[in-house]
Amino acid sequence: METIQNQTFDAERALYGSDGVFVKDCAFDGPADGESALKESRHVKVSHCFMNLRYPFWHDEDLEIADSELTPLCRAALWYSKDVRISNTKLHGIKAVRECDRVEIENCDIVSPEFGWSARGLTMRDTTVQSEYFMLRAENLTFQHVTLDGKYSFQYIADSTFKNCTFHTKDAFWHAKHVTVYDSVLEGEYLAWYSEDLTLVRCRISGTQPFCYCKHLTLIDCEMVGTDLCFEKSEVEATVTTPVVSIKNPLAGRIVVPAVGEEIFDDPNAKGQVVVASGHPVCA
Repeated sequence: METIQNQTFDAERALYGSDGVFVKDCAFDGPADGESALKESRHVKVSHCFMNLRYPFWHDEDLEIADSELTPLCRAALWYSKDVRISNTKLHGIKAVRECDRVEIENCDIVSPEFGWSARGLTMRDTTVQSEYFMLRAENLTFQHVTLDGKYSFQYIADSTFKNCTFHTKDAFWHAKHVTVYDSVLEGEYLAWYSEDLTLVRCRISGTQPFCYCKHLTLIDCEMVGTDLCFEKSEVEATVTTPVVSIKNPLAGRIVVPAVGEEIFDDPNAKGQVVVASGHPVCA
């Protein structure tokens, strides 16, 4: 593997089509303002580099990025790439990691609106994220110990697992399919509307109007704090360990709670049951 060290590149496609290079202590920056520095490259390692130009890693294969900084000017940094490993790196450009396959991200700091769209097979661990429209239409995600501050997160994702995460976000998991969340905190509004086969295990959930229009929703030993107008028009099987402010017109299934402030059944199609701690069901 050829080593390229202590250099500055600002030309268009500076290292285009590289095969088997180790780029170390380099800067991609300068007056030429060139794009696509390592586009169409293979077997590339990048370490302790400063990336301040657009589109550096498109159509790459077997790419490793470590201990580096991708600035806000490094927009759309990774598109259409495969077999990528990113660690201890700042990903601060908009639209990073789109249409990529088999990406591992660990110990990173992500500040990137529209991050991760249509990614497939992405693993993320021990990472902090700030992002709007995070992971839109992504598939086969595996997250552990990820903290997110976002808005419209995980919409239309599929076949994914989350463990020990903290998500501060509204409109999360809309239209999500075949997703399981373990031991996590989910704070925000309108959680998981229109989802299908969503399972939450020992999670702490807060915010208004969660879980509406869901199909095959399952909650196992979850906390629901300050949640109102829950489960409207949803098919749900739930065991909740905390009192719920209000439950409205569950379509089908059974919701077990220690207490509920208000049960609203004003839709004749709402056939779901609410069972309080005493064991007496409330139903339409």
